[in-house]
Amino acid sequence: MGDWFGFEWYDVSMKTRNTSVGVELVTDSGAMLVRQVFGIGRNYAAHAAEQGLEAPAHPMVFTKNPMSVCSDGDEIVIPPIARDEGFGGNQTDFEAELTVIIGEGPDGQLCKDVSRGDAMGYVHGFTCANDVSARWWQKKGSGGQFCRGKGFDTFCPMGPRVVSVEELAAGGHDVRDLRVVCRVNGEVMQDASTAQMMFPVDVLIEELSKGTTLLPGTVILTGTPSGVGMAREPQVWLHDGDEVEVEIEGIGLLKNRVRFG
Repeated sequence: MGDWFGFEWYDVSMKTRNTSVGVELVTDSGAMLVRQVFGIGRNYAAHAAEQGLEAPAHPMVFTKNPMSVCSDGDEIVIPPIARDEGFGGNQTDFEAELTVIIGEGPDGQLCKDVSRGDAMGYVHGFTCANDVSARWWQKKGSGGQFCRGKGFDTFCPMGPRVVSVEELAAGGHDVRDLRVVCRVNGEVMQDASTAQMMFPVDVLIEELSKGTTLLPGTVILTGTPSGVGMAREPQVWLHDGDEVEVEIEGIGLLKNRVRFG
């Protein structure tokens, strides 16, 4: 763990729990059902450029199956359908992302039509996430829609803890400038700052809440920096036994091992 994070430990205080109605995020303060998972595509200009694509003029929004959520320490299970040679073979990729969990606003208000200036008042907390992506299914297998390739069970590890806006600030950290790092088997693959986001957290909340209620338990993955496996030469895909780490300044270290299911 790099000493640039300013301390050598993190509280592991968030786990997930599967129930008959979905996945719950369980923290010291209680449990919250994951209602929706939004992802933001190409929110770092360098990530768009490494794919030879233009940066979007507006947030590029997709969804992930809420049942894709799992915990720090859980296995990322790549199912047979995501490794089938008839469907592109194994093209499973990693994406380190700062993640926002929506809560209630002042006086219990729900998050709808929220202004940028009020947006942070609806943030339950921040955590790390890995937007695991089966690229063939994302790019070719679903008519251009991302949700299939990004929605397989265990394809959204989150953790290790939820950090409130106040706690982050008290630690001297600014969500607008947090270092985000991804390692695969100890090798640094992604390393950037949230300062490079084109649409920062408050803008994303404002945009996503326009005409739309974001219930408590809505998860927003805010986009990934450059360095993903599909854009490398040669390409780097996740394989059975690999260990993936996502570390974000002021939040902690998310670690998951990969298994072929």
